[in-house]
Amino acid sequence: MNRRLLAFIGLTVAAAAAVYQPLWELLSEAGRSDYYSHILLIPIVSAYFLYTDRKKIFVDLAPNALLGGAIMVAGVLLFALARMLRIPLGQNDWASLSTFSAIVFWWGSFLMVFGRHAFRAGLFPLLFMLFFLPVPWFLLQRVIHILQAGSTEMVNLLFWLTDTPYHRNGFIFYLPGVTIEVAQECSGIRSSMALFITGIVAGHLFLDSSWKKLVLFAVVWPITIFKNAIRIVSLTFLAIHVDMGFLTGGFLHQSGGFLFYIPALCLLGLVVWLLRKQGQKKR
Repeated sequence: MNRRLLAFIGLTVAAAAAVYQPLWELLSEAGRSDYYSHILLIPIVSAYFLYTDRKKIFVDLAPNALLGGAIMVAGVLLFALARMLRIPLGQNDWASLSTFSAIVFWWGSFLMVFGRHAFRAGLFPLLFMLFFLPVPWFLLQRVIHILQAGSTEMVNLLFWLTDTPYHRNGFIFYLPGVTIEVAQECSGIRSSMALFITGIVAGHLFLDSSWKKLVLFAVVWPITIFKNAIRIVSLTFLAIHVDMGFLTGGFLHQSGGFLFYIPALCLLGLVVWLLRKQGQKKR
């Protein structure tokens, strides 16, 4: 077992070394790095689940050199393709394809060293590593647009419910003394990704059925949109009634997102509790 573990660690280090350059360049790039502030935590979480479930995963080991080796070769070929397409892909998608190739290589090495039973038993932490991927740029832009549009509609609803006088033109709201735009930066993509990943982990830890996990994952998006809208409306009201600096700079605008993230996290926790209670009632 020790020799197998050392072999797997060596292959993991090789995979990590292969993607160091594209990931480092992406995370150092202004305007892009904020989207991926979470990814360095993903291997730690994945390793934690592999360790805590080790008695279930690392039993009945039967190395599968043929299938594992084939998957590793596929990972190497994907990495070579990423190198060839580096310029056409651009920084973000080059890092994404390179990282995916490393994850495929890592999956193959796990299968080769530990076998199919270990792979099936460790499927959650192995698949969880996909969150280590930088999101392909076209998909990231689409998600940001959906969050932006959803947040705009929720802001519109909150202004209407609070009887606030306003005029709307697309993503722009004209209010007494101030005009705001729900820009892409207001989409809350970072907190949305963090909340979604937290939901994945919470579902794995606390929920015992697939339908409950699907409900939890589906609930993440409206919670995120509601949280974004509350932040935008709160900052707008503070700017109108207290100080315009709440919109033009200020701590709450620049770095106060976590203050609104905490209630969203509590709301997500409430959903988990309700789903767990549903199962207890049936028993």
